[in-house]
Amino acid sequence: MKKLFLAVSFAMALFYAKAQTFNNPILAGFYPDPSICRVGNDYYVTTSTFAYFPGLPIFHSTDLVNWKQIGNAMDREEQLDQTNAGVSRGLFAPTIRYHKGTFYILCTLIDKKGNFIITAKDPKGPWSNPIWLPEVKGIDPSIDFVDDKAYVVYNNDAPDNKPLYNGHRTIRMYEFDINAMKVVGEEILLVNGGTDLSKKPIWIEAPHIFKKDDWYYLICAEGGTGYNHTEVVFRSKSAKGPYVSYEKNPILTQKHLDKKRPNPITTTGHADFVETPDGKWWAVFLACRPYDDDFYTTGRETFLLPVEWKDGWPHILEGDATVPYTLPVPLPAVTKKVNNPFGGNVMFRDEFNSDKFDFRYLFLRNPEKDVYSLTAKKGFLQLALRPQTATERKSPSFLGYRQNNLKGYAATSINFTPALEKEKAGMLIFQSENFYYFLCKSVENGTPAVQLFKSPARGKTEPELLASQKLNATKELFLKIEARADTYAFFFAEKKNDWKLLKEGVDGSFLTTKVAGGFVGSLFALYGTSNGAPTSSVALYDWFEYKGNDDAFKK
Repeated sequence: MKKLFLAVSFAMALFYAKAQTFNNPILAGFYPDPSICRVGNDYYVTTSTFAYFPGLPIFHSTDLVNWKQIGNAMDREEQLDQTNAGVSRGLFAPTIRYHKGTFYILCTLIDKKGNFIITAKDPKGPWSNPIWLPEVKGIDPSIDFVDDKAYVVYNNDAPDNKPLYNGHRTIRMYEFDINAMKVVGEEILLVNGGTDLSKKPIWIEAPHIFKKDDWYYLICAEGGTGYNHTEVVFRSKSAKGPYVSYEKNPILTQKHLDKKRPNPITTTGHADFVETPDGKWWAVFLACRPYDDDFYTTGRETFLLPVEWKDGWPHILEGDATVPYTLPVPLPAVTKKVNNPFGGNVMFRDEFNSDKFDFRYLFLRNPEKDVYSLTAKKGFLQLALRPQTATERKSPSFLGYRQNNLKGYAATSINFTPALEKEKAGMLIFQSENFYYFLCKSVENGTPAVQLFKSPARGKTEPELLASQKLNATKELFLKIEARADTYAFFFAEKKNDWKLLKEGVDGSFLTTKVAGGFVGSLFALYGTSNGAPTSSVALYDWFEYKGNDDAFKK
């Protein structure tokens, strides 16, 4: 009877798993440059955060499809200096690995000290302060453990710093002493240029090395982290090379497909592989979900696809195959409901009842601690206005939440009494210093008003007023920004749910990578400023809510 029960239970679990699907991306919105590792039945992912704080989110899953953020690897000011960093600078492309009881992350703090390593016994933290690796130049460092040795592999300049063409880069490697936490021996050149130097391949980067069936594999991104992004693979009989490019490269790209296909997924690359306990392989990688001609405000996101092995080489997608939005869950069977809070049409609400910030929030550069309080008034976020603005490379009063979907909205309730016309508090939709919209409460000629601003043009200091409307003298104001893929609409209400349109049809392309540049996606941010004037004013936020509404995820 017991054997029959177990057999029936297994069959039911297997059927349930086969019937289930999961959504891509698994981390929707601005979660680029993913790296993954497995420890037993546990999987861990981290991604880039650039100039935001805290840095390097840590996600955990037991099935590759249901993810929970358990911390941030760089959450102390002593670890991370973002002073004067441009929004798309800061922390580039981490790699996470586990070896004999210790977790390792290698990453680059661009424009500062360069490449570093941090460690932790528990992935939730605390993580160590950075140990800098001055010999390791370039970006995208990976620490990989093969044959009981550790190697640091990374992108670097062309040989002798003499590029043959624009985008000519190399992949290089050092052996690494994990006891002394430093490189040893001579630097080794693994790849010059890319898959075929005669064809002038560009931006070979994001390398990782692993071993399978007596072969050493080197996977890399190629083509630049834009529309022509690809993932390629090399292999060798020695960890130190020479590495031979796969004749059927790339193993993942969407650059050759029709841009006008429905719900396109593009810009695929920067992959990392993981093997499940039953010997199956999966890849996390970055990709984008654009509208029209490669416009996207959500940035580069984290996707998951299976890896198939054929004739000793890995394949992710072949031919004209497209990245699917929905596919069967990985096996072994996922026996619980797929309910990933970071994928699909994301929903999030914060009543500010905790004394700690949710892990999802981001500050712009290192935050000033006296600006933010969850305890000054129970059930509210208190945000102190500061003279700094979001246009400056400083630390403004800014609490950000990623735009997870092309369509959806963010809303909040604010209690704020401005003392001067320069004092404004409300909500941003923010891509970078010169590309944002600001929906706020302020005063005009002594009368309360709701206003909508566009960020100052380059070289200018004053934002452009797009719309305004006088308010009654009530303190509480409800604000909502609705994303409609190619446009945004801005609403306000003086009574709960009594929404009034302030302005719609506002250009969404202004916040896209194609127009604004950089490597980040857009954030909704609770934000206030006194625009250079000293002030003691504060804004109280009662709650914050986000809800996605992408067509691709509707049943």
